[in-house]
Amino acid sequence: MTAYLVANITVTDPERFPPYRAKVPAVVEQFGGRFHVRAGTVHPLEGDLGFDRFVVIEFPSMEAARAFYDSPEYAPLLKLRSETTRSNVAFVEGYAEG
Repeated sequence: MTAYLVANITVTDPERFPPYRAKVPAVVEQFGGRFHVRAGTVHPLEGDLGFDRFVVIEFPSMEAARAFYDSPEYAPLLKLRSETTRSNVAFVEGYAEG
C-alpha cells in the first residue's frame, strides 16, 4: 500500500536552506518516492491551517518511506533541515479501497 510523507516546513535560515532543497529530490527518488506537492501556493478554504511550505511525497510503501527517512543518504539532509527550519512531518498510509 502506498504511503505518504507530509510536511509543513517554515524556513528559519533561508541562506542555509537551499542545499537541502536542491539535494533532497535525488534521495527521495532513490527510495521510490515522488513529489506530489512541493511548496506550492496554499489556498485555504476553512480554518487556520498555518501552512508555509507544504510538501507531500508518495512512496510505494510505508517501508520505503521509513527507509528513506532513516537512510544514511538522508541523514545529513535531515540534520540540515532540522537546523534551518521548523518542521511538522508525518507518515500517512494511503487509501486502500475494500
